[in-house]
Amino acid sequence: MLNAVRDLGRIHDIASVLIRYGFGSFVRGLGMGEVLERAGKVLHWEQVEDYVNLDTPHRVRRVLEELGPTFIKLGQILATRVDLLPPQYITELEKLQDQAPPVPFDELLPQLEEDLGGSIDDFFLAVDRQPLAAASIAQVHKAILKDGTPVILKIRRPGLRKIIEADLRLLQRIADIAESESPDIRRLHPNEVLRQFNQSLRRELDLGAECRNAERVATNLADDCNITIPNVYWQWTGERLNVQEYIQGIQGRDLAAVDKAGLDRKLLADRGVKAVIKMIMVDGFFHADPHAGNVFYLEDNKLAFIDFGMVGRLTEERREQVVSLLYGMTNHLPTKVAEILEDWSDNIYTDEQVLTIDIEAFVDQYSSLALKDLSITAMMGDLMAILRDHNLILPADLALLIKAYITLDGLGRQLNPEFNILVFASPYVQSIMMERYKPDAIAKRGWRNLVGVADLLSSLPKDLRKLLRASRKGAIQVDITVRRLDQYVNSIDNAISRLTMGIVTAALIIGSSIIMTVKGGPEIMGLPAFGFLGYSFATIGGIWLLLSIWKSGH
Repeated sequence: MLNAVRDLGRIHDIASVLIRYGFGSFVRGLGMGEVLERAGKVLHWEQVEDYVNLDTPHRVRRVLEELGPTFIKLGQILATRVDLLPPQYITELEKLQDQAPPVPFDELLPQLEEDLGGSIDDFFLAVDRQPLAAASIAQVHKAILKDGTPVILKIRRPGLRKIIEADLRLLQRIADIAESESPDIRRLHPNEVLRQFNQSLRRELDLGAECRNAERVATNLADDCNITIPNVYWQWTGERLNVQEYIQGIQGRDLAAVDKAGLDRKLLADRGVKAVIKMIMVDGFFHADPHAGNVFYLEDNKLAFIDFGMVGRLTEERREQVVSLLYGMTNHLPTKVAEILEDWSDNIYTDEQVLTIDIEAFVDQYSSLALKDLSITAMMGDLMAILRDHNLILPADLALLIKAYITLDGLGRQLNPEFNILVFASPYVQSIMMERYKPDAIAKRGWRNLVGVADLLSSLPKDLRKLLRASRKGAIQVDITVRRLDQYVNSIDNAISRLTMGIVTAALIIGSSIIMTVKGGPEIMGLPAFGFLGYSFATIGGIWLLLSIWKSGH
């Protein structure tokens, strides 16, 4: 339930920003009409035209930026959903910078010392009061341990959880209304996107979870001496604070410094992309945002990855499906590609024949090109366009995977313009396909399937007994879902409400007319009081009825 005082104020803030950027109709659709009535008193209406002249993706980004940390994070999650949003929206949302004005260190200090269990002077020789970076969730300060080791302190902003919880309640309410009222928004599955966002944001609020992710990746890459993952100091790490090794290197965006240091760009690209592809294809646990800001270049052409707040997870079955998809796309197997995409989506109303035709045209387009001439960004963009045309929605883990591949391709091309991630990943795909059809792998899958069939058969008598018992008790229910039935039910409900109000209004008029003929009793303005009140309520009911019919347009 919404907190009546706090949340209504936030609703007003959200509506005001939406109106100012030209989304007044959306606010009305969400039932915020009362906010609109007050908006003119608090907004500079002359600014609206300037904002409306911006294209819609730009306005959406500006809205999210103004609404603060929760909505910036939502935009970053939406930027990973290349299967839901057109490229122009993805491009604009990718510009959302997770930056915020820093919190003064004196405001952080009480929480920091509470998490440390004592004064900062007891643990550090020095703490830099000026942050290295300030984001919407936390900010980073450099410190020096008592033994002289430089570390970074990642400190969560005080009071942040309460703010985010309030915003999440509002977003859930908005998603429920939007999904029920707007067919265009319903196609984007707002509740499913919000569920993914909710999980991601709650994980990111736990700064200790980021360190657990980092250690898992470090373990998986332990054999790769060219990759560094910052060490974690667990004795001071928890939900609101983590303490990690300070990485002294060249920030990934500073290519001029890379060249000045004499580092080999091509080698850096190969080593970095190799590490992330291993995370994806072999380990099934990967850095989901491997952009240049999360990479440092070190001496001897080594790399360090930081910020494991957003990670992706792929089961073994999912990795096999991804490999099959890539193999089918590069080896002209459109039916196989269409089957995998349908298995991934929950849309049971897809026209399989039309989808297969579209996939075949897509595969024909790209299978005729040499691998080195393929662009994963263009290829995935075209594939996502097909998914949107057929209302196919990818699971969240695959949306993150595609986003990670595109980001990784951009990182490689930034270092080496001739880099092509498909060429780089091809040996992995071929190797996994070869491994899949080795005798021991076939035997393993066969045994796993056999065990599954045996379990099914062994449980069949018990399941049949349960079914018969439920049938005898009349406990079997059949749920039939009729698409868009809710809209018809709502229309009927509204019509019945108007009819009822019309009958009540007519009854009041007739009853009041009869009362007007009776002499005696209390009077108002020289008329019988009860008759006067009856006519008054009938007038109000009639006005409501007329307004209701006028607003509905029917």
